[in-house]
This record gives sequence, C-alpha cells and structure tokens, in this order.
Amino acid sequence: MKKHILILSLIILTFSCKSKKNSNEKLNVVTTTSMITDLVKNIGGDHINLQGLMGSGVDPHLYKASEGDVTKLANADIIFYNGLHLEGKLVEVFDKMKTKKTVAISDALDKSTLIGSEYFASNYDPHIWFNVDYWIQATQFVTNVLSEAIPEQKEVFQLNGAKYTKQLEILKSDLTATINTLPEEKRILVTAHDAFNYFGKAFGFEVVGLQGISTATEAGVQDVQKLSAFIIENNVKAIFVESSVPKRTIEALQASVNSKNHHVEIGGELFSDALGTSGTKEGTYIGMFEYNVNTIVNSLK
Repeated sequence: MKKHILILSLIILTFSCKSKKNSNEKLNVVTTTSMITDLVKNIGGDHINLQGLMGSGVDPHLYKASEGDVTKLANADIIFYNGLHLEGKLVEVFDKMKTKKTVAISDALDKSTLIGSEYFASNYDPHIWFNVDYWIQATQFVTNVLSEAIPEQKEVFQLNGAKYTKQLEILKSDLTATINTLPEEKRILVTAHDAFNYFGKAFGFEVVGLQGISTATEAGVQDVQKLSAFIIENNVKAIFVESSVPKRTIEALQASVNSKNHHVEIGGELFSDALGTSGTKEGTYIGMFEYNVNTIVNSLK
C-alpha cells in the first residue's frame, strides 16, 4: 500500500513540475493496453514517441503500475487509456492526475449504446474493441486528439486515420463473410471470461464466460457445473482459453463436461484483453481479430 501511495505521489509531483516541451521535440504518448497502443501507432506513426505499458498476455483488469511505469507516465504529454474501469488498478492513478493529459478512448462512444455491467464502477462492459464500429469511432477520436496536440501534423494524422478506418471497414466485411460460413445454431462462444459480449452482439453469437466480465472474479465449482450442463444441453463442440487468463478454469470445465460422457474440445487460444506478440500478425488489432474469428469458426464447425 505504501509503495502504491509513493508511486501516485511521484507521478503527481512530476506532472506538476514538468517543464514545457520545446516545439521541435516529439510528443511523448503513453498507452495502456496493447490494442490502444496499436491504434495510436497507426495514426501517430513516427511523429510521436509512443510507449505502451502493457504487452502481450497482460491482463489489464489486474495490472498494477510498477516503479518503472512512473517515468513513462510522468514524462507523458498524453496518456490514452480505455476507461470504463478496464484498467482497474490504474483508475486511482488517473483520477489523482486530474489533468487533460489523460484521454479515455471510451469517451469517443455514446454510452447509451454500451453493454451494461454491474462488475465495473462505470456500469459498462469495457471490452469495447470487440466492436469494429466502436474502434472506427475511436480511430477518429484519437486522430482529433493528436491533431489538436500537434496542429502542424494534422494533415498527416488525418490521412493516417482515414487509411486505418478503411482497413477497419475491410476487416469488418471480411469477418462477416467468415462468420457467415458458420450455421447460426453453432454460434455459441464459451470462453474463460466474458470479454466477447460486444463481439457476440455485433456478429450474432451467444457468448458465455466462465468467470464473468472481470478476471478479478473467480469461477467456483457451481459455475463450472452450471456451464458444463449448458455445453451438454446445447451440444457445444469447442470451448476456448484466453491468452491473458490462466488455462486452469477452462481445463476444469472441459474435465467436468467429459466426466458426463460428453466430449468437448478446447478449440484454441483466443486473444481477449491483449494482442499477440509484438512483431507478429496477431500483435496487431486487425491480425488479432482475424485470428480469433478464424479460430472460433474453424473449431465450432
């Protein structure tokens, strides 16, 4: 606790004492999740100094700011984060800053269209990146923020934003075509936690997560038994682990189903709260989404 208070104090102090940046220096931009890092990178390119806090396989629900993060946050001109209490352990840090330097991606969206959730103080499901239309809105939002921060690069940011928007529109079309090869009655997605509700709503899947929306909640024996009965009743062929969530809960679910003389496969590992390894196709938002959908469709067929 003392360590956490010290980190907060250092960040606040450094922000208050930070000197004005020279006009020829690049803007220091810090992002939280890997999805946001990829988004900002596509728009800012080489015109910003970009640092992401969370890498591949990192669970944002449980992430805590380390002492090494203090320098990144304190030296940032802009901090992009998801909002909606996704970064649960960092919420206090951002609240203490009380500065326009912190920008929540979720502010780009009409809250009335979001999925409600009692698990988060925001009262909304924060996994907004699994709706491509939301990510297109986030793209325009980030484009505008960067354009205002660095007016002399506005034209570049606008062009990058338009280019990336087109790529996202193509992605949505391609994903829809792939999903349409899967019969509607087979569109039941069982995962470690409910990160895919926006995906389900957008593409017509019934989504069931063993742990609920937040990985901070633990699945109990009754949760496993209830979900195993659901799998058997609906003849679900495959269930999925997630890259940022321990496999043991899904393996326990598989064992429970198999013990009742109904075989269910682990269909593969999905990327939920983090992208894949940097430098790989799955290390990008578009590549991650394509991989997930191909894995889901091929396994449920």
